[in-house]
Amino acid sequence: LQEVNSKINKRLKDALFTDQWSELFMDVLSPFHFILVSTVRMQGVILLVFAKYYHLPFLQDIQTDCTRTGLGGYWGNKGGVSVRLSIFGHMVCFLNCHLPAHLEKAEQRKEDFATILHMQQFEGPVANGILDHDLVFWFGDLNFRIESLDICFVKYAIDSNVLSQLWEKDQLNIAKSTWPVLRGFQEGPLNFPPTFKFDVGTNKYDSSAKKRKPAWTDRILWKIKPPGKGLGTGGHQPTQGVLTVSQLCYCSHMEYTVSDHKPVAAIFAVQFASKVDKPLVEIYVADEWNRPEQAVVRYKMAVGFHRSSWDWIGLYRVGFRHPKDYVSYVWARSDDGERCLEKQLCVSGLQVMFSEEALPKGNGEYILGYYSNASSSIAGVTEPFQISLPRSEEGSSSTDSSGSSSEEDDSTLVLLAPKSRSPSPGKMKRHRSRSPSLAKFQGLILRPSSRDRGTSRSPSPQSRRSLPKNIPTIHLPQGELGHRGVKSKELGQGAESPEGSSFYQTLQEQGGLRCVSADSSLARADPRNLGLLPALRLEMIDQALGWRRESADQSYYPCRRMSPTSPAGCGTSPKEGYSP
Repeated sequence: LQEVNSKINKRLKDALFTDQWSELFMDVLSPFHFILVSTVRMQGVILLVFAKYYHLPFLQDIQTDCTRTGLGGYWGNKGGVSVRLSIFGHMVCFLNCHLPAHLEKAEQRKEDFATILHMQQFEGPVANGILDHDLVFWFGDLNFRIESLDICFVKYAIDSNVLSQLWEKDQLNIAKSTWPVLRGFQEGPLNFPPTFKFDVGTNKYDSSAKKRKPAWTDRILWKIKPPGKGLGTGGHQPTQGVLTVSQLCYCSHMEYTVSDHKPVAAIFAVQFASKVDKPLVEIYVADEWNRPEQAVVRYKMAVGFHRSSWDWIGLYRVGFRHPKDYVSYVWARSDDGERCLEKQLCVSGLQVMFSEEALPKGNGEYILGYYSNASSSIAGVTEPFQISLPRSEEGSSSTDSSGSSSEEDDSTLVLLAPKSRSPSPGKMKRHRSRSPSLAKFQGLILRPSSRDRGTSRSPSPQSRRSLPKNIPTIHLPQGELGHRGVKSKELGQGAESPEGSSFYQTLQEQGGLRCVSADSSLARADPRNLGLLPALRLEMIDQALGWRRESADQSYYPCRRMSPTSPAGCGTSPKEGYSP
């Protein structure tokens, strides 16, 4: 994607929560078993890579990078973002660019592309630069225009469907034969009309006073590493097979009218000899779990696998969206297994067990995945298996009831760490997962996601402890409550306070301001019900320092591991249920 809304208020929201485009794509693709592998964003430029769940163990060495070229390299409205990874042992790079606009900026586009290739470097022994990869896909709003021909002839060629008369004047086609930096890049025939510039909401080319000439600005190209430089990660040409790419489809979609561009899509068939036959971690599990004592997971690690004490095994509902969209998890660590690994006597026979509290109640299909903390990816998965456990009775603990309740929203909104490119582990709220222009996508059918088919219980400990009762008064300006009060009331309806009774917003007039009393149920309500971050506090500096000093004296933060997505520092156990 390019030119995604990146105004300050929108960027702040997207920094706190998963952006709406990523949520939309995950909603659409997860029913087809596509999982978000990696994502990277630079202002309005977004790149997302999805893969079928059973391919995840064979996608390794995942890295991202971005390069700003706007305003001399200080602004990210132009530039490129990339995701590189090893696919069955072959190094592949996806590069999404937004290059400078306008007909006369062809040389600037060349220089910016060369800058992106030079600046983006990856870690590791092989494929450090973009062009060092076995296969490179280059795409985006490249902004190349049609030279020489006037706008009347261009529109005539489009209306008469004689697009070939425009190909030889296309700046990118000319550059591929004259610019050394583009040598080796291939592109399919442009058998679709130019995709820029349209009047938004129509299929008519620019009718404004500027009357921009139609052009193929949005392109998809690819490049295979020359045989002389060797294919694959070994630095030499493999003896078995050769990597080949066939383009099966290259088209635009005229039915989308939400932008002045038309989206472009391509389908490729890539053939190569697999260099990896087995996953790094093999997981063994029974075909069905009918009783809690059957929730035993055995796994075997390949020789040379870089294991971490922060690795974990996640239980996913079929149709999960990303590697941290788990129902529950267990740490992939056992004392016997660690002693075995330290002595290098064995790499098999390790096992862990899910507790009864961590298991989902009811019937459903699930998948187990081994998450490697070192590579930030899934190193092994199972085939889908069945879990059939009786549902909890009413009045049981919140942990058990959350798996069967259809009314309680057990979502959590988790703040993304700086430079973190993976989605937060909690389940994002539904009202944040829709693009504002979604209604304009005609013919787009949203299939129910895993979250819609049943409420999943995230192991996030935040949901098992209410906030302290000394939350200070929250002051809101009188003018802002005109529209915020309605939203707060809507959020209050159907949500439950820790005592189990419905909460409603109570407001008191004080000197032109309205305040929420600290004694009100709204102030003490679980922040998940308010759409806030877990354990988010609004307080005066003196109160905050005093509260933290008091907490420190009481050893409020015992140093224990909390969840796979928490920092490797101080936290609490899931039973204590506090997230710093």
